[in-house]
Amino acid sequence: MRTVNKVTIIWNVTRDPAIKTTENGKKIALFTLATNRYYKTADGENKSESEFHNCVAWGNLAERVEKFLLKGKLVYTEGRLRTRAIEKEDGNKIYKTEIVISNLIFLNKRSDFDEISTEDELDIELDDDKF
Repeated sequence: MRTVNKVTIIWNVTRDPAIKTTENGKKIALFTLATNRYYKTADGENKSESEFHNCVAWGNLAERVEKFLLKGKLVYTEGRLRTRAIEKEDGNKIYKTEIVISNLIFLNKRSDFDEISTEDELDIELDDDKF
């Protein structure tokens, strides 16, 4: 049976990415995106609620994130959900769900990216098999 695990989000980055490097020298970028949901209560009051999404990018994509992505930038992202178990020092496990990014497009104006030399560098897509 086929399954689908795909996430698409367009919104703003909530903090500058944290960049780490594995023992093998591969870069990892960790950042958070926020989305808002707007709705009307039973009383007719307009409300909104924010949802924060942990994202991780690997390899060449992480290098682009490190170079160009900053808090407040608008991005289009595609990826898949991954939940990992993290064992704490006291033996308890916590679970962290994050989006493993496979495609990222910067949506801000070109003038926001002065250091980019070609338009192609703004659209980044990676195949999961490459990392």
